[in-house]
Amino acid sequence: MGMKHQSIRGMHDILPYDTHYLSIIEEEIKKILYNYAYFEVRFPVVEKTELFEKTIGNQTDIINKEMYNFYDKKKKKISLRPEGTVSCIRACIQNNMFYSSKIQKLWYYGPMFRYERPQKGRFRQFYQLGVEYFGLKNIISDYEIIMLTISIWKKLNLLQYLKLEINSIGCLEDRKIFSLDLKKFFKKNKFTLNKYEKNLLYKNPIRILDSKNDNIIKLLKSAPLLNNYLNLYSYNRFKKLCNLLNQSKVDYIINNQLVRGLDYYNDTVFEWKSDLLGTQNAVCAGGRYDTLIKHLGGKNNPAIGLAFGIDRLLILKKLINPLPCNNIFIDINVIFLESIYSVFAIYISQKLRLIWPQLKINTYLKIFKKKNFFSISKKIKSKFLLILNSNSLNVNKVLIKNIFNKTKKNISINRIFQNPCIFFK
Repeated sequence: MGMKHQSIRGMHDILPYDTHYLSIIEEEIKKILYNYAYFEVRFPVVEKTELFEKTIGNQTDIINKEMYNFYDKKKKKISLRPEGTVSCIRACIQNNMFYSSKIQKLWYYGPMFRYERPQKGRFRQFYQLGVEYFGLKNIISDYEIIMLTISIWKKLNLLQYLKLEINSIGCLEDRKIFSLDLKKFFKKNKFTLNKYEKNLLYKNPIRILDSKNDNIIKLLKSAPLLNNYLNLYSYNRFKKLCNLLNQSKVDYIINNQLVRGLDYYNDTVFEWKSDLLGTQNAVCAGGRYDTLIKHLGGKNNPAIGLAFGIDRLLILKKLINPLPCNNIFIDINVIFLESIYSVFAIYISQKLRLIWPQLKINTYLKIFKKKNFFSISKKIKSKFLLILNSNSLNVNKVLIKNIFNKTKKNISINRIFQNPCIFFK
């Protein structure tokens, strides 16, 4: 007996039932992005490690613990991408996209990789659909990108199950001053910190705000608030965003502890969360990163972006609106009862595919020996069976069985191709 091989921990297979559901979700999102005039961009899964180290932040978990790093044959350090924004910007700079048009609206989709502890809604290979809006700094771009997410939630019938949390984290100088005071506060309450949080205290105390430690959550009620450290521009900017959301009657919560996990963000940050998902409850997150493009060697270009966690979105959608298992089906199965009709079955299938390219039309390439067509069709999940047998073909006809209403008809072959809608409905 050979060894039974398993997938790598935290990297899961997506089977036909889920891929069918995912394709529905993905297509709905893509339609909205198309409607908002966003264009798709694709970039490699592997990048130079220094690209991420330069931008994400040396004191973040992603850089310190979660990156998949390798050396290629020339001993150059490369990494599987842990997120998409940095790669997207690198691609835009490399291909001079920021110079061809002042405003760029882009989206991308694919796997990301982080070496995290696997749990429900958290995987080591996970899928994100990212959206980036380059070239505008004004508050209207923040407002529009949030309204874009609302359009998507409405299309997916998810809006009532999600809540929007927003915050302003100001500029880097604001956070430096805040970080010093936060460090002093946590030092006074050091006994509540675990080993990991004590390490963060000296490296990046703001990251402690993301802690799931119940003692820390209680302690944060009396901790300094980043909002009180915002410069006047950032403060007024955030106030304007809240006013715009209020005018549009968008429900939101101001979460003073919301800081995001990447160092390149500034001003507006936001997350969409669902109470149905447990601890890993964010299905979409984003924010502004006005200095990142210049930091990577491009021209000074403000930007805002977001990413949808497709794995969590699938979990949420299945919880709320599970597709029945029989939703994975063949529209028409062309079958034959004698081997002499096998090639003719392929011919008929090809003709029907030309007529109905939107349908799933299968040629069942084994001889059908059993006469209980209805029970067999349940196994191969058919709507209709087109049956080739001598009794019918001798008079230039084929037998069509409707599995839904359990009816059958002998139909002329020519009539099927002239007006198939009459027989397959």
